[in-house]
Amino acid sequence: MRRRPNRIGVWLSDAEYRYLKQQSEFSGLGMEAFIRSLIMGTEIRPRPPEQYAALLRQLSGIGTNLNQLAHIANASKAVNADQLGEAEELARQAWRLLKEAF
Repeated sequence: MRRRPNRIGVWLSDAEYRYLKQQSEFSGLGMEAFIRSLIMGTEIRPRPPEQYAALLRQLSGIGTNLNQLAHIANASKAVNADQLGEAEELARQAWRLLKEAF
């Protein structure tokens, strides 16, 4: 059985159709998913730029490196804990700002 057994048809003018298509492309969703999101009251956000994924991967790698440094520093006591905490907090802030921007 289909997950969505109910189908509706809607007639749109050319301008309405173009606008719907433009908005769905802007969000990165197909038209059906876009309409479902609107019906359910989901906040529609624009699709992030292409470089967003690369930035997230790099930031994630930085966080991983900081975590590894934290383990080494805690084991050897070679780094001041306050400095390390400050670096970790800066990475968290950068991650949060990046996520909020997109």
